[in-house]
Amino acid sequence: MTVHFYEEDIPEGLFAPGASIAVDTETMGLITMRDRLCVVQLSDGSGDEHLVRFGPHSAYDAPNLRALLADPERVKLYHFARFDLAAIRFYLGVTAGPVYCTKIASRLVRTYTDRHGLKDLVRELTGNEISKQQQSSDWGGPELSDAQREYAASDVRYLHAMKVELDKRLEREGRTELAQACFDFLPFRAELDLAGWPEVDLFAHI
Repeated sequence: MTVHFYEEDIPEGLFAPGASIAVDTETMGLITMRDRLCVVQLSDGSGDEHLVRFGPHSAYDAPNLRALLADPERVKLYHFARFDLAAIRFYLGVTAGPVYCTKIASRLVRTYTDRHGLKDLVRELTGNEISKQQQSSDWGGPELSDAQREYAASDVRYLHAMKVELDKRLEREGRTELAQACFDFLPFRAELDLAGWPEVDLFAHI
């Protein structure tokens, strides 16, 4: 496994055509319109991870990355897609779908637990351990430490393997179509977040 690092964009033709891409983001905080996008992580499941760093004065003019994320022929795999979709939409100006979200898939089939975080899911589904120690570190600094790079890479390293197992369970429980409907709605949920309805359940009675 190799972690590749780029500034402001990825090289053209980095991934084979049509390959599904695991995607994650690191930002300065949890409020999308205040806390800028700092890093986008990518993996095609082949064993390498690719990190793209954006500086504090970035124009986010990343044509190769934007084209990859907007490619309708590539499924994008996320864990908690809602947040990443909003960040990518706000800063890079594209809708990064079609979408598959391992957190939603987990909630639909792992109903025997309330532990749907990435660390727990990676442990159960792949037998690997990941560290979340760098989760709250300063992603906007002038340099990313080796620990930060490894943390960022680990967020996309196992998503392809997790999807395989989650798909088996979704089929077993008869919830594949329900999951797909949820995935299809996620870009719109992210748009609602950006439009001012982040904490409102529009389907609630009250």
